[in-house]
Amino acid sequence: MLDWQDIQIFLEVARSQRLTDAARRLGLDHSTLSRRTRRFEQKLNTQLFERSTHGYHLTEAGQQLLAHAEEMARHAFEAGESLADKNRQLGGQIRLGVTEGFGTWVVAPLLSVFCERHPGITLDLLALPRVVNLSRHEADLAITVERPASQGLVISRLCDYRLRLYGSQAYFARHGRPTRLADLGHHRLIGYVDDLIFSEQLSYLDPLLDPAVVGVAPHFSIRSTSVTTQHAAALQGAGLAVLPCFMAETGSQLESVLNDEVEIVRQFWITARQEQRRLARVRLLWDFLREALEANRALLMGEARELTLPDARQPTGGASA
Repeated sequence: MLDWQDIQIFLEVARSQRLTDAARRLGLDHSTLSRRTRRFEQKLNTQLFERSTHGYHLTEAGQQLLAHAEEMARHAFEAGESLADKNRQLGGQIRLGVTEGFGTWVVAPLLSVFCERHPGITLDLLALPRVVNLSRHEADLAITVERPASQGLVISRLCDYRLRLYGSQAYFARHGRPTRLADLGHHRLIGYVDDLIFSEQLSYLDPLLDPAVVGVAPHFSIRSTSVTTQHAAALQGAGLAVLPCFMAETGSQLESVLNDEVEIVRQFWITARQEQRRLARVRLLWDFLREALEANRALLMGEARELTLPDARQPTGGASA
């Protein structure tokens, strides 16, 4: 007979792949967790993990147990949620992973309204310059810049957004304005660190800098993994940057150039694991974000300068779904 605590420990070590991370999330010390993991293996008379300096990785037997353990955890989770739903003030925790710029400039202000509508819910907002891993339970929901390919996910296109090439008045005063793409070879640019881009959807500048068009390779004054850092550098006149309109158009310090040649449209996708998507609080947040972002389509497409906040007293349309 399997002990449920052993299963929980096994799942956390399998997901974290590092004993220190799993111990922190379980509230156990490192030595206790190591001892209990080995005791579980001895009870099953099977090695579940390959241990190395790079962490804990599942053996073939561990992979087989993982499928059953995930199913057990899902049923236990759904049973608990079903009982909790019967008491019904909506509460609990939701962890939302989102790209850094979108999370900071758009999602965080919108979530203030969601929290006002649902004071019993606690939101963890992971605004990161990378994609959160739903299969490792890093978040309940994720907003990504490309459509996830993983199995077992509910995926929906959330919204489109536009990007343009921006510079500050201080930059234009020192270096002039480009009037055609070929001029970019003589300008300073701000962009991502090539080998650390977490999605090809962020490689905005590559198609614009075709040597046949620009001739001289442009100089990158600053590269950063953070679009917020790129925005700050552009404000200070460090160079020209391709930025989302929802960041650059909210003030008057940056001005777009080459609008006919540089107009980039990308998408955000919203995704959740199937079992999480069925939870009432997750469905509420999912529907709230869709409605709020639809109302802000003009901002996302560079046709408005201010974010429109929903009425905190208005219920989310999909709340009963």
